[in-house]
Amino acid sequence: MTTTAELPTDLDVLVIGGGPAGLSGALMLARSRRSVAVIDSGSPRNAPAPAVHGLLGYDGTPPAEYLRRGRADVRRYGGVVLAGEVSDVRRDDTGFAVSLADGRATQARRLLLATGLTDELPAVEGLAARWGRDLVHCPYCHGWEVRDRAIAVLATGPMAFHSAVLWRQLSDRIVLLRNGIDLPTEQLDQLRARGVRIVDGAVRSVVTGDDAIRGVTLDDGRVVPCEVIAAGTHLVARGAGLFTALGLTLAEHPSGMGTHVPTDPVGRTDVPGVWAAGNVTDLSAQVGAAAAAGAMAGAQLNAELAMAETQLAARGAAAPTARPESAKMPG
Repeated sequence: MTTTAELPTDLDVLVIGGGPAGLSGALMLARSRRSVAVIDSGSPRNAPAPAVHGLLGYDGTPPAEYLRRGRADVRRYGGVVLAGEVSDVRRDDTGFAVSLADGRATQARRLLLATGLTDELPAVEGLAARWGRDLVHCPYCHGWEVRDRAIAVLATGPMAFHSAVLWRQLSDRIVLLRNGIDLPTEQLDQLRARGVRIVDGAVRSVVTGDDAIRGVTLDDGRVVPCEVIAAGTHLVARGAGLFTALGLTLAEHPSGMGTHVPTDPVGRTDVPGVWAAGNVTDLSAQVGAAAAAGAMAGAQLNAELAMAETQLAARGAAAPTARPESAKMPG
């Protein structure tokens, strides 16, 4: 990513986060002849994954290549994409004053937050080392690649039943590790009817060999063989300090999967001038959905700015014109 380009000091929109949502929003704004810059910390959530899947026309593309193409698209229309980290945001008379950790600063009329998520993994010894390899979380992102293998679904909450049902579509060798999570008897019976093995007990550690998962060890010492672990993560919106500074409040998602920034259907938050798109507001959005949300937010941001400019021009045209001195009444 280019780091030497100059950060403009007066922007229509500053986009914080350069993933699919942020870049798509910036693309729509740049194509609308808006001055827009994207600031990205360079730590995409899907960096450990070997490829993007389920995205029409880009299936199988490495995440880094997908982002490289997206940055090139934005720059083609005059948008600026820079590496950096936003350290402070304050509202001022014309919008927002933004400071970067390296000392650079800018001012923007509007903000688009596309900071993404952080995945908090279950506290199981050895689990994090397998992330993005044979530890997976989404059947639509990774399911085809692990089809027909022995998959252990690690329960982390009430969504475990739903997860096990989806993974069962991809393999007939599924085991549900309850890991202390209570699930309704009806759900467990349905899983058993589909051939899913149910294993009680807390999961202590991952067993590996030849750089591959071989199973998991339970607290009572039992080893449950598997080749792949499917585990839901607790999803936390990145940038909590910035959100607080802007007056935003993170909310627990209704699914129980984590925290997010609530918005209206087009990405508008309840703080005037601040928009959000992508996983920071939609926890389950894949790359395509995040990009679509960013594009929608970018288009609506342009419309909001255009309307504000039109109303300002109309007020100026309607203002009374001062009479010349010679025409004024004496006294």
